[in-house]
Amino acid sequence: WYRYLWDGYRFVTDGTPYGVAPSAFFTSASLPDRFIEIVEQINNPDLPTIYGPTLQYLFALSYFISPGELWGLKLIMLGADLGLIAILLRLAPLKYVVLYAWCPLVIKEIAFTAHPDGIGVFFLLSALFFRSRQYYIAAVIAAALAVAAKVFALLIVPWVLWRLSAKYWLIFGVGLMILYLPFIVQGGNDFFSLFYFAQYWEFNAAAFAVLNLFLSDSVAKLSLAAAFLAGLVWYFFKSQKSGTFTLPRADWVFALFLFIAPVINAWYWLWVLPFAVIFPSVWAWAAAVALLLSYCVGLHIPGSELLAYEMPVGVRILEFSIIALAVLFDLGRRRKLVQSKQR
Repeated sequence: WYRYLWDGYRFVTDGTPYGVAPSAFFTSASLPDRFIEIVEQINNPDLPTIYGPTLQYLFALSYFISPGELWGLKLIMLGADLGLIAILLRLAPLKYVVLYAWCPLVIKEIAFTAHPDGIGVFFLLSALFFRSRQYYIAAVIAAALAVAAKVFALLIVPWVLWRLSAKYWLIFGVGLMILYLPFIVQGGNDFFSLFYFAQYWEFNAAAFAVLNLFLSDSVAKLSLAAAFLAGLVWYFFKSQKSGTFTLPRADWVFALFLFIAPVINAWYWLWVLPFAVIFPSVWAWAAAVALLLSYCVGLHIPGSELLAYEMPVGVRILEFSIIALAVLFDLGRRRKLVQSKQR
């Protein structure tokens, strides 16, 4: 979270958080004492920020609320999470909404460590909700805010835009441009760090880690990406056969995307859980518990000889075994349900 506070400070004082890595300020004599402490704690300080424009505007807002302190940003994130819960109450039974609200992963990642993924999924769920209620302008604006928060949202945006007139596609595009333009004209954006992240980082990978045993990094990534995109296109057009808008199984889409990704951080699961409220399953909630095991890394294991962000092999096997067993349980339960209906 030091990066979030730093980005808010840079945005407000310099006009943009992009373009210059935090390490460039290590010897700066002009930083306030509090931000000297903050810049020294940032992960990957040699990289400019990876966070999108929507988040940067909120980081700046949190700076005005509480400069150099996290509580202002936590208030913003809590507000987004409460907004998401309010939408879920319109879409799903109360018991599943309560399950989300009290989920340990949600509480830890939003209330304690302040990961901003909850903001992105709030805007995405808002876009889908507005689309289902035929508030098309609100839907495409919310979709633009979601994409500008985290590029993950692009996977679901086709369901928002499909069968809308060109006017709404234009509003979506202009909305994205407005969000990015103030930073691009100053020569910076999040694209460089995103590409660097996609090319070089690996942590807690599932399918990629297995395929990478036999194929090079680039071939493994391209193969998995091609298979995923083919499946996504197939599912998209299959879901459109009815001719009426229905909420997509975004839990499937995001879960499969993470399954093939080189990096699976626990907080990425915040993109899955709201849709697991709408489409109840065991596997999504089992994964929410299992992914907390990803915090068992060298940094958090006293006396360990592991690298800072290296997981013990046994822990990763346990993590994905829990998820696999939950998936098998759901498949078995679904099969029994189908068989009982056929009798």
